[in-house]
Amino acid sequence: MANRDALRAFQSRLASRLQAARTTGVSASWLAVEAGESNYLFPLGHAGEIFPWMPPQPVPYTEPWFLGVANLRGGLYGVVQLSTFASGAASAPVVSETARAQSRLVALNEMLEVNCALLIDRLVGLRGVDAFVASQAPASDAPAWHGHAYTDAAGGRWQEINLQALSQQPQFLSIGA
Repeated sequence: MANRDALRAFQSRLASRLQAARTTGVSASWLAVEAGESNYLFPLGHAGEIFPWMPPQPVPYTEPWFLGVANLRGGLYGVVQLSTFASGAASAPVVSETARAQSRLVALNEMLEVNCALLIDRLVGLRGVDAFVASQAPASDAPAWHGHAYTDAAGGRWQEINLQALSQQPQFLSIGA
């Protein structure tokens, strides 16, 4: 009985929050995250569920950016350290367990058909176009999965990541070292 009441209360809170979001006119386009020294924007339509950090099971003979596999809500997901993959660093940076407290695993949306989660250092929140003062098209030598770069009012640079394009890159799909 208590579970039913808790579920009913949860549904009520969720419905009221959805209604409030509709009436305020706030529209979010991206999930803003930090990974390493960079700020990234993931399109909401490409990002999936967000999980707390859990150490993945290491897989031998893989690239340094591929941390292993993790069981996330009953599904087996490859875990990619976004900061290492994006920078092309030869080795993954060592991070303390206390720093991992803010880390999250952002799964790619199921529609992308890749069981993968990106390790990010910190969730920043939801962002819309109105949160930025300038945008810049990707450079001609930028990776195919880079979208526009945005600048916020404080001068911070945010790189949009096209998760669909990323999930189709041969480098991203080839985890073997």
